[in-house]
Amino acid sequence: MNWYLGNNWYLLLLLLLPLLGIIIAGYTKWKNRKKTVFAEARFQEELFEKKSRFSRFLPALYLIATLFLILSIVDLLSGTEEVKTSQKMNNVIFLLDVSNSMNAQDVEQNRLTQAKNIIINTMFKMKNDKVGIVVFAGESASIMPLTTDFTAAETYIGGVETSVVKIQGTDFLNGMKTTADKFKNVAKGSRKVVLVSDGEDNEGNEKAAIRLANKEGIQVVSVGIGTEEGAPIPEYVFGQLMGYKTDLTGQTVISKRQTNALKNIAEETGGTYIDGNNLDDATSQIIDGLAKTSSSSETLVKSQNAIHYYQYFLGISIFLFLLIFLLNPKREFNI
Repeated sequence: MNWYLGNNWYLLLLLLLPLLGIIIAGYTKWKNRKKTVFAEARFQEELFEKKSRFSRFLPALYLIATLFLILSIVDLLSGTEEVKTSQKMNNVIFLLDVSNSMNAQDVEQNRLTQAKNIIINTMFKMKNDKVGIVVFAGESASIMPLTTDFTAAETYIGGVETSVVKIQGTDFLNGMKTTADKFKNVAKGSRKVVLVSDGEDNEGNEKAAIRLANKEGIQVVSVGIGTEEGAPIPEYVFGQLMGYKTDLTGQTVISKRQTNALKNIAEETGGTYIDGNNLDDATSQIIDGLAKTSSSSETLVKSQNAIHYYQYFLGISIFLFLLIFLLNPKREFNI
């Protein structure tokens, strides 16, 4: 427990103690002078009421009671307490494929829109987790650091297009390198990746990506988007559809979901593979997949409510003033 002094400036109230002592001493002298003026010392015992034994303790009791009253105002003993709490918490990076094949429209709207909806829906079902976003194709980039601000994450996801990465392809290793760099300050037991991709145009780096993931303690839940039948790849210029991607012979290219690499990455890193074509099912399965690999991380949390003990000082002060009131027969300052 960390102790600190409460209301520092209120310590000036301690100056009241010597002032109160001076007042009590002055009052005693004044009262004795008045008695002397009224009658000689030999007659005072008969003329004035005999002092009780308790009266001799009154000055000390007044000073002590006032001292404890001031200490309660100062809040002398205050502090904060560090409490160890254990909770299941993940740090999850969504690794999103933004290669041109993600524009294929073999799922509702297109693969990229489906992928973004899956990520957004998943985030809002997560609890106590931090999320980050990395996009990749032939190269990769982090577009949002790990955060608990899911609303901001939704905004970032909403703005993602295939044009954000200039070099095309599906380089899992490149994406995993950027992800591992984002995890450098995170304990290995709580590093999770949700890889969302169609697996198409894979550059064959999944084995290297798996080795890196295992080395860095990263568990991957992979989500495959698209169908085995596939669809042509739209080509856009400034947002306008200009046609569909063709091969060297002029034939329209049909992009099909390739799941082998996605399944391998998930299985070899201790995660699970999920079919992402059904939005609701995919979201629920991702949450389940993350829960299965959740780690219990113990963290030190500083209590938000300060610890106060002023009530004990106040209680002693009230008790002493009550004692003075009850045991002082004349209900006055009788010294």
